[in-house]
Amino acid sequence: MEHNSDRCRSHCPINFVLETFGDKWTLLVIRDLMFHGKRHYGEFLASDEGISTNILADRLQRLERDGIIEKEVDPSHRSKVIYRLSPKGRDLLPVLLEITRWSGKYDSKSNAPKAFLTELQKDRRRLAARVLATLDEADDR
Repeated sequence: MEHNSDRCRSHCPINFVLETFGDKWTLLVIRDLMFHGKRHYGEFLASDEGISTNILADRLQRLERDGIIEKEVDPSHRSKVIYRLSPKGRDLLPVLLEITRWSGKYDSKSNAPKAFLTELQKDRRRLAARVLATLDEADDR
């Protein structure tokens, strides 16, 4: 199914984003894929936030249905699935970088690495290229 605003309450761009990512788990799954190299179901379960199995399964299904992630059988463990960001999911990188920058500025207890925040502030383009290259390397494995 194509991800569009047909099932949204309105066609406002902010509403579309909220309908897609407006819960407390979806962006964390995307964060784990984008920045933490997580690719398997059990790796998402091990995240600090403690997502439950039923919520994780639902979010992964939704993200796949909406074309934000893709999954395939892990060739090295045929009983496992590998999740990865689709091109549509990768297009969220600037959004996640801006959320990280904003949180780093206003959350005094942010656990974002200082070096990451500094690079984000000084050379966002280089940092984004590095993140995308890391994703490409993971996809090639």
